[in-house]
Amino acid sequence: MTSREPNLNQKLVRFARISYQPLIRLGFAFVIAFLVTRFQFDYIEALLYDGRMRLRPAPTVSGHITTVAIDPKTIDRLHRAPDAKDHTRLLERMLEQKPKAVMYLIHPSELVGSYEELKAWAETAAQVPGFVIAVDDVPMKGAEEAFRLSPPFESLKADAAPSTSDRNLFARDVVTRRMFTSYQGQTFLHVKLAALFNPKIRDENRIHGIFDFLDARQVFIDFRPAGSYPVHSFIDGLEGRWQKDDLRNKIVIVGRDLRTTVKDYIRTPYSREINAMTAIEMHANMLDTLILNNGYYKLPDWVNIFLTTVISILTVYVVLALKPTRGLLLLGGSVLSFSLLSYLLFWWGTIWVVMAHPLLAAFICYYFFIPYRLIMENRKSWEYLQKNRLLTQVEELKTNFLSMMSHDLKTPIARIQGMTDIVLKDPTPLSERQREALQTLEKSSHELLDFVTSILNLGRIESKELRLHLQSKDPNQLIQEIAGKFEYLAKSKNISLMIELEPMFSIKMDVDLIRQVIANLVENAIKYSPEGTRILVSTEEAHGRVVIQVADQGPGILEDEIGQVFSKFYRSKDAKYSNIKGSGLGLYLAKYFVELHKGTISVDSAPGAGSTFTVELPTDLQEP
Repeated sequence: MTSREPNLNQKLVRFARISYQPLIRLGFAFVIAFLVTRFQFDYIEALLYDGRMRLRPAPTVSGHITTVAIDPKTIDRLHRAPDAKDHTRLLERMLEQKPKAVMYLIHPSELVGSYEELKAWAETAAQVPGFVIAVDDVPMKGAEEAFRLSPPFESLKADAAPSTSDRNLFARDVVTRRMFTSYQGQTFLHVKLAALFNPKIRDENRIHGIFDFLDARQVFIDFRPAGSYPVHSFIDGLEGRWQKDDLRNKIVIVGRDLRTTVKDYIRTPYSREINAMTAIEMHANMLDTLILNNGYYKLPDWVNIFLTTVISILTVYVVLALKPTRGLLLLGGSVLSFSLLSYLLFWWGTIWVVMAHPLLAAFICYYFFIPYRLIMENRKSWEYLQKNRLLTQVEELKTNFLSMMSHDLKTPIARIQGMTDIVLKDPTPLSERQREALQTLEKSSHELLDFVTSILNLGRIESKELRLHLQSKDPNQLIQEIAGKFEYLAKSKNISLMIELEPMFSIKMDVDLIRQVIANLVENAIKYSPEGTRILVSTEEAHGRVVIQVADQGPGILEDEIGQVFSKFYRSKDAKYSNIKGSGLGLYLAKYFVELHKGTISVDSAPGAGSTFTVELPTDLQEP
């Protein structure tokens, strides 16, 4: 009982180690996922966000927005910047077009002109439907009066239309991605103007993708590339070159595109250049995001944590449990599928799946566990190397032992055979019992010699010492010699040994090895055939090969055993339980010797229908 306890304890420890390994791996994956999601990788996520935006097909515009820009062409024609009188004439042209609303990005304080000219501009602006001055500022609650304009602009409406960029928050790369919809309960200008075409967004909760940040409500802008909106030159409006319906029933955004000041331009997900997009187009994108209600909805944090955990578990499993090639294919396919799904959701559903955490988790898990995997693999390789060395030594000892034993047995066996022959041939009369004993001794010594020879051949094969010693020999002559040797054994069982040989030339062969092959087939046929049957040994030449066949009328071979008859130490079920002796090496050695001659050996048999063994040898075997 005591001697078994250590083995039982070792088994329990091994079982516990195997059982807890998956849990330990799972625990590591959870820990890495938890740690990764505790940190914000806003810059990396912003790069992935921008990449998806650039790769998707550009969304269409609503068609409800147009722009008017003071551009270099305007300055060139006027030889100066437009003054108050120019702006007044522009508004008069707009009145003729009947726009839905006008969003002025140029503050009245920037206009140049006399008081009367500024007053005339303000009076004209008041007649334009939906005219509003966009103020790039956020009013505090209760301080709305701060946006009231001073005379002569007191009749005009100014409203908050702030632009924001990731300057001090989020990605911190000065790229504009978000817009304010309200602050401290105050709805901003973009929502009010967009509601002219999409009234349901007056309820901010129905704006797709809206989220709260501090006291503000915001939404991610569905940007189009620069140049997506129609741009009308300020000077074309002054000179009456606008088409009839260019501004009709549209929101008109008036601003500057002179490339002289940075504040008139923004960086976008499409480009990080300083003048990537005009402020005019930015406001157009903001309005269209609300009109079409296709702001980007960022999935909740719990979805991000779940995806990060799944990716971590998958990566740990791939690294520690799968083969490298298969693991890389599975992990690469999973990451690619996740990225493709994130892209399709971004494109079709305006749904933003956070990618930074899952991808970083995959990267960290992979490069964290790969060294561990390499250490374990090296340890296993070292163990296998040591075991292989030990097995090699054992195999060498076994081969040497068998070789020495076989050589040492051959001499006494030969002496026994010699003494038996002498006694049997001696003229001194022997009793019947003595003669039977000597014949049994002779038969047993032959069987023992055959077994020792088989063991020696097996040792030579496994030690790679077996080499062909080719010489020319007529296969028919060799078969006749073997048939003569087994004629007595066949007659003792009343078996007819028939020889049908087709004349042929001598071929190159190792005579000793081929003799063993044919002798083994003939002897097996005699041993396993019932009395009174026939055995046919035939030869023919076909397709440049010598074909030797040994056919018997024995019990045949079961179908499920045919594929194993040439295996080492294999004996059929019937043979094992019969009185027929055998080592299970004869056919294995025969197959090896034939294949050493670049030939083939096969068997065709069925239960109760006998067996036919076929040996094919090349007629043009070259010296090795």
